[in-house]
Amino acid sequence: MTELGNRLKEARLAKDMNLDDLQKVTKIQKRYLMGIEEGDYSMMPGKFYVRAFIKQYAEAVGIEPEEIFEQYKNDIPAPSNDDIPEKLSRVQSRKDLSGRTSKVFDILPKVLIGVFIVGLIAVLYNFLGAKDQADQEEKPSDLTDGQTVIEESENLAENEKDKKDKDESAGEKEESSDKEAADENAGDQEAEKEAKQEVVVVQSSGNETVYELKNADKFELEVVSTGETWVNIQNGKGNSFYQGMLTAEGTKSQKVDFSKETEASIVVGNSSQTELYVNGEKIEYQVPPSQSVKQDITIKYAPKTE
Repeated sequence: MTELGNRLKEARLAKDMNLDDLQKVTKIQKRYLMGIEEGDYSMMPGKFYVRAFIKQYAEAVGIEPEEIFEQYKNDIPAPSNDDIPEKLSRVQSRKDLSGRTSKVFDILPKVLIGVFIVGLIAVLYNFLGAKDQADQEEKPSDLTDGQTVIEESENLAENEKDKKDKDESAGEKEESSDKEAADENAGDQEAEKEAKQEVVVVQSSGNETVYELKNADKFELEVVSTGETWVNIQNGKGNSFYQGMLTAEGTKSQKVDFSKETEASIVVGNSSQTELYVNGEKIEYQVPPSQSVKQDITIKYAPKTE
């Protein structure tokens, strides 16, 4: 057992805590806690996690992590995640570009419908105006012939009646088209409003964040690795659904249906290379991975009521 392991163990015993108690507080597996006390880091998921686990252990027993890292810096492996900020910048840029493209495609169908309606009105206006001008030019050629005047008057009356009927028909079609377009837009907006779910932050402290899933009739959680990460997925009762490593070259993701649960608890060992999705929607970390690599996430869920 190393001096670092002895000091941590003595602090744990001083707080009257056993390894099971410490596991509940830190959410780190018991065998990893024993490895820290014995100075055996070979059992860890990787060197990347050693500092994060020691930091959690120290905080749980009331010791300042920075003091531990300074005093025992020769016994603790150095971190190897200097490229985290650059990766986060690329992820954020892709998100912004995707959001702007999505908004353009949402507006485009409405613009096309408006252009079609304006074009239809212009065509009807030109057609009816040209016909009215032609009718006015067809005057009787010989007003002294009584029969011709009567026939022309009858034709003019019929033309006026036809014109009136067509005007009314065109007006009804235009009104119907406008109403159908308005109903369709209203239906699309209502459907979009009803379908939109919300995942909001209700509490955040240190590396722990609590979210709440609202306006959703199901709860499907997917954890995806973009590199290498260790995760532990549990329900609110502490029952584990998955615990282990996710890698981009091996087991890349885990998908769990929590629709019948009230909450999900996720321990993320390497948040800089881990993405969380709820019902297909990506969830952003409240605490940036550059500030806390290991994060404890809780998502509370209440099914949507009709």
